[in-house]
Amino acid sequence: MILGLVLLIVAPVIAQPPAVNVDDPRVYDVGSQLRCVVCLNLSVADSPSEMANQMRGVVRDRLAAGESPEQVIQYFVDKYGEWILLKPRRHGFNWLVWLAPAIAVMVGLAIVAVVVRRWTAAGARRTAPVAVDAAMQERIRLELEGDR
Repeated sequence: MILGLVLLIVAPVIAQPPAVNVDDPRVYDVGSQLRCVVCLNLSVADSPSEMANQMRGVVRDRLAAGESPEQVIQYFVDKYGEWILLKPRRHGFNWLVWLAPAIAVMVGLAIVAVVVRRWTAAGARRTAPVAVDAAMQERIRLELEGDR
C-alpha cells in the first residue's frame, strides 16, 4: 500500500526529462522572460521540451550575433505576439492584467466592510422584548393550559 503511494508520487517526477541546464546567464535571463510554446506554464529557460531547446538556440545565436536582449525578446514578440512574454508589458490593455488583482482585492474588502457594518448595525437595532403586564401573562397562561 505504502509502496504504491510512493510510486504514485514519484512516477510523474521520474517520467519528465530534466530541464537542460543553460550555462550562459544572458541566454537564461532572456529565456526566463519567454513562455515555452509547448509547456505554457514554464519559461524557455526552465522547460525540458525540444521546442524550448530550439528557442534557447535561437536566443543564443541572436545574442552571439550582437543583438541586445531587448531585440531578441522583440523578435519573439513579433513572431508569437505579446502572449509569449511571461510578464506582460505595462502599457495599453495590459494594464488590466497588472491592476485587476489590486482592484479585486479592494472591491472584496469594500464588500466585507459593508457586510460587517450591516451586521453590526442590525445587532444594535434589535430592541429589548416588550414588557408584558400581569393581565396579559395570565391570559397567555390560561390559553396555553386550555390547549391541554
